Amino acid sequence: MNNYDVIIIGAGAAGLMCAIEAGKRGRSVWLIDHATKTAEKIRISGGGRCNFTNMKTSPDAFLSQNKHFCKSALSQYTQYDFVEMVKEHGIKFHEKKLGQLFCDVSATEIIDMLLNECAAAGVNYEMGTHIEQVTKTDKGFELLTNKGKACAESLVVACGGLSIPKIGATKFGYTLAKQFGHNIIETSAALVPLTFTDDVLDYCKSLSGVSLDAIVSCGKTSFEEALLFTHRGLSGPAILQISSYWKAGEAVKINMAPHIDVEAFLKDKQVKQPRQEIHNTVNELLPSRLAEMICTKYDAKGRMAEVPNKKIAAIAQAINNWEVKPNGSEGYRTAEVTLGGVDTNDISSKTMESKKQEGLFFIGEVMDVTGHLGGYNFQWAWSSGYVAGQYV
Repeated sequence: MNNYDVIIIGAGAAGLMCAIEAGKRGRSVWLIDHATKTAEKIRISGGGRCNFTNMKTSPDAFLSQNKHFCKSALSQYTQYDFVEMVKEHGIKFHEKKLGQLFCDVSATEIIDMLLNECAAAGVNYEMGTHIEQVTKTDKGFELLTNKGKACAESLVVACGGLSIPKIGATKFGYTLAKQFGHNIIETSAALVPLTFTDDVLDYCKSLSGVSLDAIVSCGKTSFEEALLFTHRGLSGPAILQISSYWKAGEAVKINMAPHIDVEAFLKDKQVKQPRQEIHNTVNELLPSRLAEMICTKYDAKGRMAEVPNKKIAAIAQAINNWEVKPNGSEGYRTAEVTLGGVDTNDISSKTMESKKQEGLFFIGEVMDVTGHLGGYNFQWAWSSGYVAGQYV
């Protein structure tokens, strides 16, 4: 039997960070994962360039039943701390809109950085390791795996949520949490495209590939980012963001001409450019295919001076206040993260240690902490992993 100070289940962003920090403290670490490839979520993120953090990271960008839980970890290890590590490894990066940081070259640079840090910290690291049983002992935890038995004083659960099963996501973390008496907040796919049926689906299909900036709202929550029509419904950053707040049966409101009163705009055009075709006028606000679709839907044609006020009002409503009711989402198959997870009320916000079982820690996506789109979830992985690494 192999003996370690710490066993970390999950070699993703959080697990790697925790292993590095524990190793730096001189702790013997066994970092394991059932997958054959390391940190696939890092590799595929940001279109292959990894949106590794966000310079605007703050607790307000995270959802949880316990909204204060993330504050301690985010303050102990900030976005600036991770950026410093990236700089030390000579990785070139750039900032896109809204504080999002991406690698200039490839997401694999972040993976290589973390693996190099693990090697420097003396971390023992094995992929393709399947856990058959976890048992609590007097001295800590004993794991029965396909690589044999191993025991450790501390056990860290960093195996993520249910999003993107094709790269290895499973419910193992939740099952293990339940084994030790932890409650699981109901999970659902988050940061995910929304799907539709019937007329709305036909509408979206006909506009597949069209993108524009929009304000998307659900209840009191709104996001102003890009929206994308797809053959299954609606996607794009604005939709992914609102999906974390949307619940089945609720309507989503979309303003496709942010900060413009479309009815006033069109009526002004009737006076100033009465001979302009209605489609061309709407096209000043929207992409051509979308403008044409809306005009066709409301049978608005001809010159601006000839379009009745009733149709002007209908078009304005369709643009400024389009209300749709999704029938669902694309689910965990394409979701970037999982909403819900291990209840944080039974976890120390300062150490990430379970309040129910000494020596058991939870970090990253497996917990009920979900960030907005744009690097926030990676920052949560770095922060929670760093914190646990100080105490395991």
